[in-house]
Amino acid sequence: MNRLNLATLVLAAAALTACGKKEELPAPTPAPTPVADAASAAVTESVEAAKAIGDAASAAATAAGDAASAAAGAAVDTAKGAVARVTKEKKGGC
Repeated sequence: MNRLNLATLVLAAAALTACGKKEELPAPTPAPTPVADAASAAVTESVEAAKAIGDAASAAATAAGDAASAAAGAAVDTAKGAVARVTKEKKGGC
């Protein structure tokens, strides 16, 4: 009977040990949410819009610089013509 009690005790201990073990499952990865996808799309669109605005501003600045250069050139030509007329008048006059 002593062996029977010992065998029962070992069997009960093995059963309790087996019931207590749990397998480690990998942590689930969070699925992308619609809000995160929408936010990502909004950021991408904002970056593209900012690039377009920057390109437009650069083109406008270049055009303004070209216009200012042309206006300055015209002003210089006008001033040179005025100086030439005044110089001719002084040479021919008293």
